[in-house]
Amino acid sequence: MLLVRNIRLPLACPDPDAEAAARALRTLHLPPHKAACGVAKLSVDARHGKPVLVYTMAVTLNDEGEESALAGASPCVCFTRAPQFAFPTGQVPLVHRPVVVGLGPAGLFAALLLARSGYRPLVLERGPDLDRRVRAVERFEREGILDENANIQFGEGGAGTFSDGKLTTRVGDPLCAFVTRAFLDHGAPQDIAWRQKPHVGTDLLRGIIRSIRGEIESLGGEVRFDTALTGLLSRDGILTGIETTAEAIPCEQVILAVGHSARDTFAMLHRTGLPLECKPFSVGFRAEHLQTEIDKSLYHEAAGHPALPPGEYQLSQHVDGGRCVYTFCMCPGGTVCAAASEAGGVVTNGMSLHARSGPNANAAVVVSVDGKDFDNDPAKAVAFQQRLEQAAYRAGGGGYLAPAETVGSFLAGQGRLDLGTVQPSYPRGVTPCDLGALLPGELSGALRQGLTAFGRKLAAYRAPDGVLTGLETRTSSPVRLLRDRETLQCTALAGLYPCGEGAGYAGGIMTAAVDGVRCAAALMAQNAPPAG
Repeated sequence: MLLVRNIRLPLACPDPDAEAAARALRTLHLPPHKAACGVAKLSVDARHGKPVLVYTMAVTLNDEGEESALAGASPCVCFTRAPQFAFPTGQVPLVHRPVVVGLGPAGLFAALLLARSGYRPLVLERGPDLDRRVRAVERFEREGILDENANIQFGEGGAGTFSDGKLTTRVGDPLCAFVTRAFLDHGAPQDIAWRQKPHVGTDLLRGIIRSIRGEIESLGGEVRFDTALTGLLSRDGILTGIETTAEAIPCEQVILAVGHSARDTFAMLHRTGLPLECKPFSVGFRAEHLQTEIDKSLYHEAAGHPALPPGEYQLSQHVDGGRCVYTFCMCPGGTVCAAASEAGGVVTNGMSLHARSGPNANAAVVVSVDGKDFDNDPAKAVAFQQRLEQAAYRAGGGGYLAPAETVGSFLAGQGRLDLGTVQPSYPRGVTPCDLGALLPGELSGALRQGLTAFGRKLAAYRAPDGVLTGLETRTSSPVRLLRDRETLQCTALAGLYPCGEGAGYAGGIMTAAVDGVRCAAALMAQNAPPAG
């Protein structure tokens, strides 16, 4: 396949896909009947105030053997082959089938590769299946009744299920193509293969997760819901089994993909003496603006053009004290979620449906913290998150209402919620609050500096009636369970594979899924499938 990059077209082009294909063929000096042409990537360049469409086209010749000779036709042309994946297996069969703990993106894709390779994995998920989980979340949003094992953090699909379904990543790992192919096989929109910032949407993602789980089960895998890991069994530094809320299970290989909110599991690992360390994470709040104002800030007079997607942004600013304030998990046309998983704590997150058609855009606005803030003690890092969430609950007045403040008030330290054009979307309701008082003074000051800087970069952030809803505390896991770089096994317990966000090795759906595939491949390289 040949890739022809940097084909730039104005928004006024009546059929941009066809024009991009024609330009790609002209660049290669090919007549249309000699090749097939399709979109490989599409992005919007709005940096200079007049947005243009930027295409990369994929061209496949009828005689593929001729493609490599055309790679030098232009500096924007390159020859590439679709990645082929081979996962070697060890020689000695496992005595017991491998266990995957957690059915978020990391665990789901680890189990998928194991199942496709004949290992018949046993998957344990502390929460319920997706249908029961959705009902529990909807009940929490309506009535404020929290199920600590069935919420936006726990249950089939993990925290990523209630998100934008973003597949964007800065990781250039070839395994990203494996993950994308699996999503497509199970019904994801075709454009995730070529959009610059692919997303599935919370509504479509649910069906895809059910379908992947169905493939795992059809290949001999087993999924047990409502089953949490409670302990590890070992002899001479080698894993021999696990304890769960249901029973003890003998096994010699476990992929630990519990997610970033499994605090009881972190505590168990700490008690067991496994090597945990603090990992950087961030805290702050959700910022909401009208999506139309975001579009105007990015696209200027072209805002509203049907060829343009809902505007997205990513902002960052280094502030006094060496910290970084940045936006995270931006959800165009989305809503702010009630993401608590422990009684008496308020947590916010964001999500969008596939259409991204809601009136508001939201993003986390957060400031970085790391081990130096917690004496490099993982338990103190987790306790810090908990204290913030409990303070947010009290400030909201109970019932999982969230504290909120308008941007102008926050910058002035007034503690007011002067609503204007932006109406808060947090489903449990909000309470006016001085958000700065809920955070340590250094962090509040950093966030004010960051927001002020964002206003210089994006006009929508200068609007005083933007709404801040708090607190956002679960940007990533606060801890990392150390693993060997080569075998990916825990440095202190052979047979245990720390995996994904919860173990501190991923951030987002795509990177977590890739880490799941990577850990499954490492397990397979050492072991043959169990006999029988």
